[in-house]
Amino acid sequence: MRRAVNFANRLSINQYSVRQLSLADFVAECQKQEVPYVGLWRDKVSEAGGAFRARSLVEDCGLKVSSLCRGGFFPYENETQRQKSIDENRRAIDEAAELGTQLLVLVCGGVTSAGLSASRVMVAAGIATLVPYAMERGVKLGIEPLHPMFAADRSVVTTLAEAQDLAAQFPASVVGVVVDTYHVWWDAALEREVVRAGDRILGYHVSDWIVPLPDVLNGRGLMGDGCIDFPTISRWIAQIGYTGPIEVEIFNQELWRLPGRAAVERIKERFFNCVPAQPLSDR
Repeated sequence: MRRAVNFANRLSINQYSVRQLSLADFVAECQKQEVPYVGLWRDKVSEAGGAFRARSLVEDCGLKVSSLCRGGFFPYENETQRQKSIDENRRAIDEAAELGTQLLVLVCGGVTSAGLSASRVMVAAGIATLVPYAMERGVKLGIEPLHPMFAADRSVVTTLAEAQDLAAQFPASVVGVVVDTYHVWWDAALEREVVRAGDRILGYHVSDWIVPLPDVLNGRGLMGDGCIDFPTISRWIAQIGYTGPIEVEIFNQELWRLPGRAAVERIKERFFNCVPAQPLSDR
């Protein structure tokens, strides 16, 4: 017997998908269009007056924060950089707690002059330093593997298997993984790794891979514009019991050129058309 899982009331829109709007206008538009969750970025929270003010804006609209992006960037060149990274990540944990979200997304950081292997060791050490601090504040750290094309400058953690091996070094109550379709859709081991992750999956993000890719960083597509198999991946995510928000995170110049209302409308339409409402049926 497989249980039906309804995705329809779990839509979250990441603010960078509609970055043309201020936080106040963004949450107001999401309220009008009955979007229940928003994903926030630290720079936008700062622009809005800080975490306390941002939380008030979100809650006044009856919304919840699905995640805060981002922590991470752990590899360093010297001790000063290492300490700066740790201090900044602690501030990010504090902001997540104040915003009322349990999830801080970690983009782990790229390669330093010490090399790829050493940079990965630095990532593990940085997370280890943060775990007690995050635990005290009730915040979970979600390691997000990025597509290998970002290994040099954004994340030396490039597969879900790597992210899980890293997360497994720490308590499951504090450290898990974030599955972003844009970054992992290509992985032949994805189904196996989703199953292995189980309740360590803390977040599920969706956007599409356009062919040809118009831009490495800002060329993500709306669901349905590319080649990602959302029904299959969503089925795997549902099957392991993930019931949290599903966050649409799209960096796309064309989407940013639209009026904010039109951008939210388009995201909603594609979400409901492309991410199955009930990926599992009773059998």
